[in-house]
Amino acid sequence: MIDMLENRLKVCREELEMTQTELGYIFGVTKQTVSNWENGNDIIPLKKLVKFCNLYNYSIDYITCLKEKNIFHAQLEKINKKEIGHKLKEQRKKRGLSQQEVADECSISQTTYSNYELGINLITTSTLFTICKNHKISMEYFFTKKD
Repeated sequence: MIDMLENRLKVCREELEMTQTELGYIFGVTKQTVSNWENGNDIIPLKKLVKFCNLYNYSIDYITCLKEKNIFHAQLEKINKKEIGHKLKEQRKKRGLSQQEVADECSISQTTYSNYELGINLITTSTLFTICKNHKISMEYFFTKKD
């Protein structure tokens, strides 16, 4: 996942004719941090990924390689840990899975996953990607208001 996500991030940055230094300035990080994201040495934090998508009209599903085309629908909502947690729980229950089963597929502890569902901690980019990819859920779902 890291390679796919970070290569797409680099492609998008280059489409914008932006340097790693310029992108780093926007996010308040160093050029080396951006380089690490792009080279798969680290994963861009979810808050920064959402900010990138909103600033430059990229679909989060496109950036994370869940979709092959950039179909930007609308600005993603501000990150709300509790709302994301509620949606995680809703999707898990809809699929008849236990927290332990989801945690196992994401290679994290059940306690860590539980803290995501409770909105105590913000889910990581890689964990959310794994859930979305495995269960064919759009990442945008977690950043849109409920109807």
